[in-house]
Amino acid sequence: MPDRVAVVTDSTAGLPPELAARWGIRVIQIQLQVGGQIDDENRYDRTELIESLKSGEVVSTTPPEVGAFFWTYQDAVAAGATAIVSLHLSGKMSATVEAAREASQQIRIPVYVMDTGTANMSVGFAALSAARTAGAGAPAARVVAAAEYRYATSHELIYVDTLEYLRRGGRIGGAQALLGTAFSIKPLLTLANGEVSPLAKVAGTRRAVAKMVDLAVKQARGRTVDLAVSQFGEDEHVVWIANQLRKRLPQASEPLLVEASMVLGAHLGPGSLGITVSPVA
Repeated sequence: MPDRVAVVTDSTAGLPPELAARWGIRVIQIQLQVGGQIDDENRYDRTELIESLKSGEVVSTTPPEVGAFFWTYQDAVAAGATAIVSLHLSGKMSATVEAAREASQQIRIPVYVMDTGTANMSVGFAALSAARTAGAGAPAARVVAAAEYRYATSHELIYVDTLEYLRRGGRIGGAQALLGTAFSIKPLLTLANGEVSPLAKVAGTRRAVAKMVDLAVKQARGRTVDLAVSQFGEDEHVVWIANQLRKRLPQASEPLLVEASMVLGAHLGPGSLGITVSPVA
């Protein structure tokens, strides 16, 4: 009898809900605290959250309760899963993976909790790859290997209008070195060793966005890759980025346009953009 491996991730993976539903991926919501209100991120209005950030209101993030993982895992068991692969954002950025590990100890089937060391669609593509492999009836070890390949080889490119939100949230990591640069200098960032790291400094938004596309093309290195373009807040650059990627990376999949997790957006700030380059095995 083939294994039935369930795939779980968290909301920072940025998976569009319809895509997660299509592949049976269970998504646990990370929480936001805005003023005195704490709730799952998907219960907040995106536009209102952006206005709260712009107005200087204190916005913080909170990992899910252990119980949220426990009941999600139990639901998978009740649905007939023989193992669970649970993929989460970097443990250096959130205690989410710790809560997952604690819950996994209370489940009667094997639960493989994976600290991906990254976030956004690098996690999302890994979850999709895991779900496709699981859907083919593969054993848990192969599902784990499929996920691990994707998040280990994926690359995140990030544009932020200002580093102020990362500084406020304490997630600035190695990008601390870019603080104090002139207002017109826009930082490009990446995720390395589990945390935000500096990549480049470019004068002006348009040049910074163009540089981000150049870096994505370079990162693809002629390979077949999946691409995602994420945004936090409406931005006219998204369509241009997608068109450039289509033109310059014809071997890549159609760029997936996604709204960035509001949890990530709270740290990166309004106007932030991202490109995920994820090699296909």
